[in-house]
Amino acid sequence: MRLKNSISSEITESDMTPMIDMVFQLIAFFMVLVNFSTEEQNAKVSLPQSELAKPAEGKVEFPIVINLDTNGTIYMGANVTRVEEIRPFLSTEVSVLKLAGKEPKDGNVIIRAHKNAYGGTVQDLITKCQEAGFESFALRVKEEDPS
Repeated sequence: MRLKNSISSEITESDMTPMIDMVFQLIAFFMVLVNFSTEEQNAKVSLPQSELAKPAEGKVEFPIVINLDTNGTIYMGANVTRVEEIRPFLSTEVSVLKLAGKEPKDGNVIIRAHKNAYGGTVQDLITKCQEAGFESFALRVKEEDPS
C-alpha cells in the first residue's frame, strides 16, 4: 500500500510589512532626535555663556567653522592645527568659495572659542582670517537661560 506524503511542498512566505513599517518608524524617530549641526560642535570646546547672545537670523551662507580650544589648538572639520599654521587651511576654504563663484568676503567665519581661551589668541585668529580675505565673523556663545 502506498502512503501519501502529508508534508506539503508549498513554500510559505511571511508578511514583511510589519517589519518594514517598524524600521521606517525607527528611522523617523532617530532623525528627529539627531542634531545635524555636528560639524559645528567639538567636544573639546566649551562655549562661554552670555545673556546678550542672540541666535543667528536665518541660515548662514558659506559658513567656515573654526573651533579653538584652551591650548590654542584649532579644529576645522577633521583638520587640527595652530593659529600660526592656519594659512593653508584658509587657502583651501578660499579655493572652495572661488569654485562656487564667490569671493572670500562672501564667506562667514564662525569662531567657536572655548570659554577659557585667551582673547589674544582669538584676535590673532581673526587677523589671520582677514589676511586671507575674509570679512564676516561671528563668535559663538552658549545662550544663558533667563530663568
